Amino acid sequence: MNDMTESAESLIARLGAAAREAAAELAHASAERKHAALIGAAHAMQDREDAILDANAEDLAYAEERGLSPAMMDRLRLDAGRIRAIADGLRAVADQPDPVGRVLAEWDRPNGLHIQRVSTPLGVLGVIYESRPNVTADAGALALKSGNAVILRGGTDSINSSAAILDCMQEGLRQAGLPMAAIQMVPVRDRAAVTAMLRAQGLIDVIIPRGGKGLVGLVQAEARVPVFAHLEGICHVYADGDADVDKARRVVLNAKTRRTGICGAAECLLIDRAFRARHGDVLIRDLLDAGVEVRAVGELAVVPGTVPAQADDFGREFLDSIIAAKLVDGVDEAIAHIRRHGSQHTESILTENDATAARFFERLDSAILMRNASTQFADGGEFGMGAEIGIATGKMHARGPVGAEQLTSFKYLVTGDGTVR
Repeated sequence: MNDMTESAESLIARLGAAAREAAAELAHASAERKHAALIGAAHAMQDREDAILDANAEDLAYAEERGLSPAMMDRLRLDAGRIRAIADGLRAVADQPDPVGRVLAEWDRPNGLHIQRVSTPLGVLGVIYESRPNVTADAGALALKSGNAVILRGGTDSINSSAAILDCMQEGLRQAGLPMAAIQMVPVRDRAAVTAMLRAQGLIDVIIPRGGKGLVGLVQAEARVPVFAHLEGICHVYADGDADVDKARRVVLNAKTRRTGICGAAECLLIDRAFRARHGDVLIRDLLDAGVEVRAVGELAVVPGTVPAQADDFGREFLDSIIAAKLVDGVDEAIAHIRRHGSQHTESILTENDATAARFFERLDSAILMRNASTQFADGGEFGMGAEIGIATGKMHARGPVGAEQLTSFKYLVTGDGTVR
């Protein structure tokens, strides 16, 4: 083992030990102190806006030198509006009900025992993310709200922005009298630190990767601790024959173009032949007019302005102003296509037919299913969670947007009266 790896392991061991101590205190911290810490962090974010923007400018210059893609640059970039949104997210998380200590269920047994199932923090979270400095605040806030300590490992491109945001989070902790080690960040770009986090059994209780397919695949392959993750956001929009054309036009355009580089962006448009018979190629033309490259097959491939799709364009996360498009015969063919090519992230059906919508909802098992709504709503903040730490597409424990409530487990509290078996 080389010195770099040993140094990274020593660093993670030190951060992990401090985090475990902090987690033990956070587990019984009052809702009022956690609320105060988050409000204090939100105030610090706005008070230190200039310092955060200066740090972000350093990161943007570094990222530009490295040739980051436009989508990744967009994820990295902060401005006054985005900083306000981060601060608002902190306040929204602060105002959420405290998820710790809730009685999830309780019952009495014939043997005289009274049993309660009560929510409890997971412990120490490890969050690994790419080029998204806002995740520093989101992850820190949700971890704190749920009584967990967190070790953050941001992208190499966002290290200065993340450090500036971390300072604000720790200022909130300081003001509330909570341990500073509750929210920590790996302070080096060394990728060996990621490997050390993935192997930190006994120090980190769950790893949450937030980034592209390469990062998530690496984490899922190498982690020795549990992982909450989604590999890709291959989101579909299906325009049913009974769709309202005005609603469909609004939703399709928003689902693809609002932000193309996020996991909730639509990557495939399925158009029912009955819809096309009634409304022509209006959805395709809207996308083309908005500057989207439409990769189409079959009859749609002859629509002027489209380009022929390749086989691997279906089931592909473009994260760009590109969408695959295909005609289908009815909802069952749409469902079959999504099952074959989807990633179980988010799918939307556009229809006024209740029975068709019910069939779509019943027969697909993606983490999020929508009707007459943009896939860009696949976001914890939009779900009323204040923020999210990611979207999980697995089927164990957390699924869909992972907010504070999903970052808890539970324990059983059993009360007897000298009861013996």
